[in-house]
Amino acid sequence: MADSSKPSQSAEDYLERIQELIQDKGYARMVDIASSLNVRQASVTSMVQKLGDLGYVNYVKYRGLVLTDKGRSVAVKIQRRHETLTRFFSLLGLDAQTQQEDIEGIEHYLSAETVDRLADLAEFLEENPEVLKSYLAKHRGLKKSRARAATA
Repeated sequence: MADSSKPSQSAEDYLERIQELIQDKGYARMVDIASSLNVRQASVTSMVQKLGDLGYVNYVKYRGLVLTDKGRSVAVKIQRRHETLTRFFSLLGLDAQTQQEDIEGIEHYLSAETVDRLADLAEFLEENPEVLKSYLAKHRGLKKSRARAATA
């Protein structure tokens, strides 16, 4: 059963984007959110109203949207989750586009415990580069074997 106190996937995406815009520009306007998420401004207005009703954001005249402590807390967790996945996938040698597509596809489904374990594994691989190098070499060999088998 879904946790009713947890924001929806879409709400998480909005909170993450609002936080990023505030960090990058110092403010988050509806038009900027719509543009960066590639959605209509009416959709942003609707979601922002929901986020406001749930206590995640406030609208401040002349400043745009401001995350409440509750909203900021969720946004920071989402950003950390995203950064952990990016770090882990980068170690595996995945290109940026593949990383982004995969992260967007799985990030809302991973538990905090799983993300913590991936962060620990990434740290282990960074601290033990010979292990990572060995894994990547083995992966390249397996990839070549699969390619040869597919053409045979």
